[in-house]
Amino acid sequence: METLVGSIYKNNYKENKVAISFKGENITYGQLDKAVCGYAAFFRSKGLKPHDKTVLLCTNSPEFVYCYLGIVKNGGIIIPANLMLTIEELTHIVKDSEASRMLIHPTVLKKTGRTTEEISAALGVDVFVIDEKMKKEALAMASGDAAEFKEPEDENEVCTLLYTSGTTGKQKAAMLTHKNLVINSSQCHHGLAIVSEDDVYMCVLPMFHVFAFTACILMPLWEGATTVILEEFQPKEVIASLVRDDITVFMGVPAMYIVLLEAGKKNIKFPKLRMAISGGASLPVEIYRQCKEILRLPIVEGYGLTEAAPGAAFNPVDKQKEGSIGLPLPTIDAKIFDDNDCEVGCNVVGELVLRGENVMKGYYNQPEETAKALKNGWLHTGDLARMDEDGYIFIVDRKKDMVVVSGMNVYPREIEEVIFKHPKVKETAVIGVHDRLRGEKVKAFVVLKEGEECTSSEISAFLKERLAAFKLPKNIEFVDSLPKNGSGKILKKLLKEQHSA
Repeated sequence: METLVGSIYKNNYKENKVAISFKGENITYGQLDKAVCGYAAFFRSKGLKPHDKTVLLCTNSPEFVYCYLGIVKNGGIIIPANLMLTIEELTHIVKDSEASRMLIHPTVLKKTGRTTEEISAALGVDVFVIDEKMKKEALAMASGDAAEFKEPEDENEVCTLLYTSGTTGKQKAAMLTHKNLVINSSQCHHGLAIVSEDDVYMCVLPMFHVFAFTACILMPLWEGATTVILEEFQPKEVIASLVRDDITVFMGVPAMYIVLLEAGKKNIKFPKLRMAISGGASLPVEIYRQCKEILRLPIVEGYGLTEAAPGAAFNPVDKQKEGSIGLPLPTIDAKIFDDNDCEVGCNVVGELVLRGENVMKGYYNQPEETAKALKNGWLHTGDLARMDEDGYIFIVDRKKDMVVVSGMNVYPREIEEVIFKHPKVKETAVIGVHDRLRGEKVKAFVVLKEGEECTSSEISAFLKERLAAFKLPKNIEFVDSLPKNGSGKILKKLLKEQHSA
């Protein structure tokens, strides 16, 4: 096996085949290779060395791919970051990862309301804008001596750091190697079984998310297929693209399928669409049924996590079971363990554990957290599940209290810590509750200090300055006290029951 750039889009390389389509511009595999070489040479000219770490803040675009692969081609390590993070949250990532530079798209820069100099001073990194000037310089360096240099050779070297809460609330960086990403692209391809180089994928999921980058970018490139990139999920544009661009494979989170179902109910047809994959959050059985009935599509529910690069299981097209995430992908072992790490019997609930060449190397600079997650060679997912007699896996619940909002992980403790900083707050507890559009939403229960008065708007304004938008509670309920057990632990289960009632 070769490293990421050395193999991912050269497996079925056809120079004149369209690799990426974006805003009406078709980029062939030959042009993609030229751009990646140019960006790699550009970054090297700016002092990038092997193992240097670079934070990438970029919208869905070809430039995201060029920057990602250009950094990796140099032997550097890329850190794609959520575009909704605040400067305060980015500061943690920069310091924890020891990143030395940041690449930022002009659209993202504008939304920060800061200059590159201000961001550089705040984060302590060199900041480069991914603009037309960079593109022009990079493409000018795409051939000749500037683009000729030795790529990394060790497939087991780390090329990507992805920040995740994992199964605990502490933000940590999963270390993914070249091999992890190439192997998982192959595993996803073979797990879906009927995809090929003739397919046209849509990438509307945020590319900083590993689900999007592996399944919507790397896997199609590995196949030699075509990907149509959309900047963001705008229902009208997504529906128009599904019709206009002859999309055959769509990947999204459950909330997106609700929008497609509404279109289907209006008799809008997607003539070439033949497969839909859902991931990022549990797919409600009712949505699964409606997709099959109204859209007449085989909808495949997938399961994965950042630490697995991310794909781990798919509900196979030819033999699906409702409510299941299906079978492990090829060359991935999956078992259900009890609290003593002993395998349990058929249909017994325990923790889902995984083993395979797609599993991360560990968490960056966190040996204790790595040891917890990778015990005896098995990745402990933190998800409670059962496995039936045919080997199909059914997720029962999350072992911890993590909330999944539109496919993105939100950990209540992080939000609670910020709420506690409000001068009027005495106690708080945050839970996830069902949301028809997002899968789940965040709800906060707040106990005020004696004599204080406060509104939900005041709390929301306080949080908005300190947390990304997707982490913000959609409901804030003021209560006199929080239910606790004998040892003083807050009983979140009772809070969820209270909410349901």
